[in-house]
Amino acid sequence: MIRLGSIEIALDDPVTLALIGAGALVILLVFLSLRTAARTARALEPIAGQMTYFSSRVQALSDGQMQITGALTAVSEAQATAQSAMLANMERRLEDVQKSMGETLHGTSNRTARSLGALQERLETIDRAQAKIEKLSGDVLSLQDILSNKQTRGAFGEIQLNDIVSKALPADSYSLQATLSNGKRADCLIHLPNPPGPIVIDSKFPLEAYEALVRADTPHTKTEAERAFRLAIRTHIKAISERYILEGETADGALMFLPSEAVYAELHAHFPEVVRDGFAARVWIVSPTTCMATLNTMRAILKDARMQAQAGEIRKQISALHRDVELVVERVGKLNTHFGQARRDVEGINIAAERAGKRAGQLESFEFEPSAPDAVVPLTKTATPPAE
Repeated sequence: MIRLGSIEIALDDPVTLALIGAGALVILLVFLSLRTAARTARALEPIAGQMTYFSSRVQALSDGQMQITGALTAVSEAQATAQSAMLANMERRLEDVQKSMGETLHGTSNRTARSLGALQERLETIDRAQAKIEKLSGDVLSLQDILSNKQTRGAFGEIQLNDIVSKALPADSYSLQATLSNGKRADCLIHLPNPPGPIVIDSKFPLEAYEALVRADTPHTKTEAERAFRLAIRTHIKAISERYILEGETADGALMFLPSEAVYAELHAHFPEVVRDGFAARVWIVSPTTCMATLNTMRAILKDARMQAQAGEIRKQISALHRDVELVVERVGKLNTHFGQARRDVEGINIAAERAGKRAGQLESFEFEPSAPDAVVPLTKTATPPAE
């Protein structure tokens, strides 16, 4: 038995033995643990060095990370500043663009409104022109209906001739539908003096032959149309020459009026031999334009003839006018004489008035001066009127 102070430990006690064994086992385990720890410590020394190295590297990485973080922060701040400036610049640009776009849109709107207004006016003009074209189309169709019949076509030519003659000549210088001594009736007879004498204008309109010539699309049809056109014009020339050129009654020639400038141009451009045939037959072909020019020349001839016919009356009137001028000169001379006498009378009145004024002054001041006998002005003076 072992005594430890007041505690007695029995060595043969199973509990004690168990405790001792347990203690010994603990001591053994501690020893083994220490040995293992020593071996582990020796084994861990390289690892500890590696850990220290890794720790220093981690610290460096941490420092670098902090530097990177600071740099990123600076970059982020700079980027934020730049982004703010860029956003502000973009806002200003957007405002300028919006303002410019607003002004542009306003100007475009105004221009568009003006353009639409002008377009509307043009459309209205086009509508009016369309209405006129439709009316003109109806008139053209009516004209085609008129020209399709020979009688109405002849009446159309006569009406056009009458209109031109009435505008160019006085009403008493021509006659419409005048009947000649041979019983033939002329469309118009111009009363020109001799020479050349009255001249006939007859209207002819070879429309069928001209239209056939225009429609010809083959050499054969064109040749046939040209032959028909020549024949039609020559027939009209012969008829006018035989009917309206009468010796001693009419002028030694006549006019054939073509109421179409196109037919006239075609005739003179491609059928000069037919025109020469007209000259040979003393029949001159005229169009509306050349007819007006010819009639203006005739008007000058008529005016000159009338002046010659009235030359005696004109001389008589000039003589009477000369006598009237002489009378006017004589009367003006008499008026000058009367005006001279009146001027002298006025001068005498002025002198008498001055003397009367002087005498009135003497009477007022009682200062009298002897007056000469010839200074007395008579109250009345008889003026001898000038002889007429």
